[in-house]
This record gives sequence, structure tokens and C-alpha cells, in this order.
Amino acid sequence: MRNIDPSIIRLVGAQWIKVLSPGGGALLLWAAACGWLPLPGRAESLTTQLAPLPLTEADIASDLTLSPGADAAALQPLALPEPEQPQADRWAHTHIALDDGSFEADLGQLQAQEDVEPIRIQVIERILDQPVFSPFRREGTVREASQPVYVINREQIEAQGARTVQEALRYLPGILSDGTTGGQLGSPSSQFIRGGSSSQTLILIDGRPINEIGTFGAFDLSRITTNAVEQIEVLPGGGSVLYGSNAIGGVINIITRRPLTEPGEEFSVSAAVGSFGFNDQTIQLRGADAGGSWVLGFNRTSADNNFPFRLTTTDFDGTRANADVLYNNVNVGLVGNINDRNRLRFGLLFLSKDQGAPGGVPVPGSGSGGFNNLSGTDRQYSENWLIDATYEADLGQGDDSQLTARIFADLLDFTFNSPVPNNPFASPIRDEVSQSSIGAQVQHAWQFAPNQNITYGADYRTVQADNNTVNLLTNLTTENYSDRINQGSLFARYQAAFTDRFSANLGVRQDFNDLADGAFTSFSLGTQVAITESTNFRANLARNFRVPTLGDLFFAPFNNPDLRPESGLSFDVGFDQQLGDRGLWRFTFFRNDIRDAISFDLATFTPQNIGQVKAIGIETEVSVQVVNNLFAFANYTWNQPTIQAGPNPADNGNLLPFTHADSFNLGLAYETPQGIYGALFLRHISDFFVDRRNSESLAGRTTLDAKLRLPLTQTLALNASVDNLFDTQFELFPGFPGVGRSFQVGIRGQF
Repeated sequence: MRNIDPSIIRLVGAQWIKVLSPGGGALLLWAAACGWLPLPGRAESLTTQLAPLPLTEADIASDLTLSPGADAAALQPLALPEPEQPQADRWAHTHIALDDGSFEADLGQLQAQEDVEPIRIQVIERILDQPVFSPFRREGTVREASQPVYVINREQIEAQGARTVQEALRYLPGILSDGTTGGQLGSPSSQFIRGGSSSQTLILIDGRPINEIGTFGAFDLSRITTNAVEQIEVLPGGGSVLYGSNAIGGVINIITRRPLTEPGEEFSVSAAVGSFGFNDQTIQLRGADAGGSWVLGFNRTSADNNFPFRLTTTDFDGTRANADVLYNNVNVGLVGNINDRNRLRFGLLFLSKDQGAPGGVPVPGSGSGGFNNLSGTDRQYSENWLIDATYEADLGQGDDSQLTARIFADLLDFTFNSPVPNNPFASPIRDEVSQSSIGAQVQHAWQFAPNQNITYGADYRTVQADNNTVNLLTNLTTENYSDRINQGSLFARYQAAFTDRFSANLGVRQDFNDLADGAFTSFSLGTQVAITESTNFRANLARNFRVPTLGDLFFAPFNNPDLRPESGLSFDVGFDQQLGDRGLWRFTFFRNDIRDAISFDLATFTPQNIGQVKAIGIETEVSVQVVNNLFAFANYTWNQPTIQAGPNPADNGNLLPFTHADSFNLGLAYETPQGIYGALFLRHISDFFVDRRNSESLAGRTTLDAKLRLPLTQTLALNASVDNLFDTQFELFPGFPGVGRSFQVGIRGQF
């Protein structure tokens, strides 16, 4: 089959690629199976077997004629289309190059002439061959990672109707992201991973850290609306070797929207309305030409959040008030091609969130919620500028060596206004936090042998944070702290495939900072063994750390300048088991020992390194294509973090509050080649304690969500969802209610 006789290549529906020979016999296009003609959309693993090869939802039909004697090996790979390109127009115009010339074909003219075939997805490849960055600090795939990594991409974010990064994490295993201050849109997030607190989970934007080091040490993921997001990666088990401080529980990497990779322009617009005053508008422009590419977007989202609720911890029902939120977010991405081996990138995120702070209902007899107050006037406003510029160079003559140099600046302004005191002993105040972070990353990723690569480099970050409290009666300003911390590090990660079935990786990092005892050495060791063609074993061991916040160090008199970094030793072992050609089962057992955790010491009224936590648990997920067009998944996370040492010895042996909740997610989705999508998602959170004494708990909850997408034209689609279908009433903290039944409906256009 080296030479192809005059034939007609026909792309039929959304599933088959056939070659119609002059004799009329139908064969699967073996050139596509060999990789010479890639398939659009999904990241499928192509084989040389003549088996059905899946495409995207697009309904594609076309006739192409090859010249006589064309060499199939001369077919050049086509660039994959961007996922956001309109489905019906993706392949409307295609160019295929041959050794002795080329031809063009209009693939859209015959679209309606063939029957639509059902979607057939290789679930295994769709999951394991997803591109990821966070496990390697370079481009790789889930399959290559010895650590478990869970991904939600742009297509899934849109299908699920997630409005913020916090909501997008809802159905993933290994993480609890709901927060503890209420379930309404805009309520601050929590990110609990493997017994770690929010400040022990590192948040990255395109591979660089953005955790706040001022007061809390975390980052509120409810500030980032999903219009600016391409993909989210959750990497449980720590990541200090590659990224430094705060990665004790795990790492969350948020990849921002990417420009187009092929010349052209794309314009998308969406609008949605929903329950409790929800209103959303988004505009996104992406494009590319010979000199570079760009993406520019704006999102405005608002909600009154005046939902009815009924508490389960006390006899109280009412309507949430002063819980409104307003977002105005901007995302910018620019890529300039210096030449074919050198690029400049610029990224900017502007995030603003203005919201009411309603407080919580007082819960009589509750040690945690007994001192709650409802407020009709408290408000908070946050403004983030996240800016970076990156230079990328492909060294040498091949594509096996890449140098990356980045500088970045992050600015945060946060204001909390409480003009009316919540009790007779308080004064009206305004609390102000300002933080500026400037840093740089330099790294070299080098594939120096076919089976070996190394990534090494240096990081630097300096953070200045200021916190003032203004008495609104006297106009007196009190400075709580105004200090700076400098952090620098050197790191390296080596990976080798010793045989076709056995690979290992080793990483080490040395961090330096301004603390009296601030130097810290991290390491990681991982391995993968392909036991059979369908069973892959993996194991990891890593040492991680977190630097104290400036508030812990300098907020006098409740400070301790001699604090040491918190440390964690994480171990996990698991496997990936293929279930025929339609499913994948992933299983991970983990243990995470957290030492020198910073806890408030009641004897000295200062923070001390006295906390120790041992967390064990299980993360497991099954994904399967039940039949053509019908897909299902289920995941379960069992957490058992126990207190080994803390401020009160009587608490030793108890479960760590909030973070020990177990989660179970079940999803069933139906999708057709025409773009129709419908799904049901069931989510269960177990009972959990809210105090270290384990004397007070909140009941678990089970909710059912429904999602729908209906294409109206080639460029317009209707999206709708109903969350918490059965109006389950629950609390996230004693006196802080979750949202009952809610809906949203919107239209999205892409041109």
C-alpha cells in the first residue's frame, strides 16, 4: 500500500474515515491510522489497526481526490484545530501537502449528505493522553506521570456550566473546594487535599505560584471566572520539588485561555441568566497570523444570591441577604514569533470581585457557630493584577531542548468594610491588605537521550505585604504589619525510561528565604511499571514545605518571628487499569505526614510549630463508555487525617475538622455528533466534624445536578442547568447555608 491509486477519501459523520477505492470497497484510511493524517479535536492515540477512529462532535462529510501514485508517507500532519472553533466549520477548508504538490478541498459542502455516525471515544487515550504541565514543569501527558493528576478541560468546563474555578473542581476526585462561608456564587473557596489546609495547597497560574503570603497563605479560587481558563490540573501529593512553598497537600495549576494556533480569527460571545439574580456576559476574541497570536476576553458576572434556606443545626429558616457579588474580569494573552525557534509571550489577568459579607446565623450551643453574626452592611472588595512575560527558545536544531525565562508581577488589594459593629464592644472598621509580588523563573527542559530527560532551573520571588486597620469613628489607622519576604531556589528533575516497561524520576530542590531557619531541601522519587499491556503501576515519595505567612511572623503581639517552615512527607501508590477498550480504572492509596504545622498556642497566644497530622486515604475513579454516545464516570475519595499533636493534647487522635470529609461523584452523559449534550451529576459529601474536639459535626449531603446543551444553528447553542435538583438543604459551616435548587440558562455564539 505504499502508493495510493486514484481514490476518494471520504470523512463520514463524526466517526469513520473511509477510502472508497475505484472498485467500491470500503477501507479505513490506513494513512490516518499510521499518523500521516491526524484526526481533529480529541487527543486520541492512533494505532495501525483498521478500527473505528473517533473524531469530535463535528458532523463532517467530504470528498477528496488524491493524485495517482501519491506516496502516502508524504502526507504531512495537519495542525489540530482549536477546540473552540465552531464545530460545523472546523474542516470547512482543508489543505493537504504532497511531495509533488498539494490540493485543497471544501469539506463542508457535502456535510449533510451522509448519515451521522455515533460518537465512539477511546476513553483510555482520552484520559491518559491528555496534555498536562504540572507533574513535569514541561509539556507531558497523564500517562507519563508517576503521580496521579486529574484534569478538567475547556470542553468539560463549558458542558458542566462551571462559573468559577472553585465550581469547576466540584466533580474531581482528591479535592474538596466548597469553602466554609456559604455555598453562593462568590463565597471564598477552600481547597483541601490529602489532609492539607487551603494554605497548604499551592495555586499556579500557567505554572507560576500566586498564593498570598500576607495573612492567610492561600488563594481564593472563586475570584477566577472560567471564561479565562483553558484547563485545570489537580496534582495531589505535593509538588515542592518543582514549585516550592505551600505544596504540602497538592498543586492546582490553572492554564489560561490560549490564542489560536492557525491563521484566522474567532469571536465568541455568551449571555446567561438564572436563579437569585444571576446574570453573566462574556466576550472573547482569539486570532493568529504569521507574526503571532492573541486572545482577549472580558467577563461580567453578577448575582443577588438572595436564596431561601433552612438550617439543619438549629430551627431557623430565612432568605440570604447581603450576599450579592459582582465580577469584572479581563484576560489577555499575546504571542509574538521572533522566528520559528524563538517566541515571546505576555499574559495578564485582571480580577475584581465586589461582594457582600452576610455572616452566619448564630447557632445556640455550638462552639463553632455560637458567635456568628448576620450582617446587612459588611462588604469586601478584592482586586488582583496577575502579569507575566515569557521568552521561549528552542535550542539546537531539533525540538528536544527548550529554554524558558519568565518574569512576573502580581498585585493584590483587598478591603473589608464593617461600618456597623456586630456587637456593642466592637468599633466600625475598614481592614486593608496590600500585597505586591515580583519574581522570575528560568528553566531548561532537555531530552538529552531518547529515553532520558532533565528539567532544571532557578526561581525567585519577593513579596511585600501590608495590613492596616482603620477605625471609622476616630479615623485612626493601625499598622498590623508591613514586611517583605524573599525566596530563591535551585531545582532539578531527572526522568528515565530504563526499559519499555519501567521508568523512574528523581527530583531535588534547595530553597532559601529570609526566615531565621528558612532554608529547606525538598526531594521527590517516583516510578512506573507496566505490569501488562493494560495495567500500569505507579509509586511516589516526596518531601514538601510551606513558608509561614507574614501575619504569623510579624502581626504583633500575636506573632512569632522564629517560626520554621511546615513540612510534609507524602507517599502514594496506585495503578491504572484499562477495562477493555471502553474504560479505565484509576486507584491510589496515599499517606501524608505533616510536621511542624503552625498552630495558635493558647499558652503563649502566639503561633508555634506544634502541629502534626497524619493523613491516609484513597482516591479512585472509573471512566467508561457504556455504549456509543453514552459515557459514565464515578470517583470516590476517602480521607482520614488525624491529629498527632496540637495546642490541646486532648485532641490527639481526633480527626482534623472539615478536611476529613469523604466525597463521591457519579456522572452520566449523553452526547451526539450534532452537539446535543445532556448529563446528570450526583455528588455526595459525608458527615464531617467542625472542631478539633470532634464534639460537633455537620450532616452530609447528596445533590443531583442536570446539564443540557442544544445547538440552535451552526454558530449558536443553548446551555441550561439545574443544580441541586431536589433542593437539598445543608450547611458548609454551622450557621452558613448552602444553596438549594437553582437554575441558569444561556446562549453561546461562536463566529
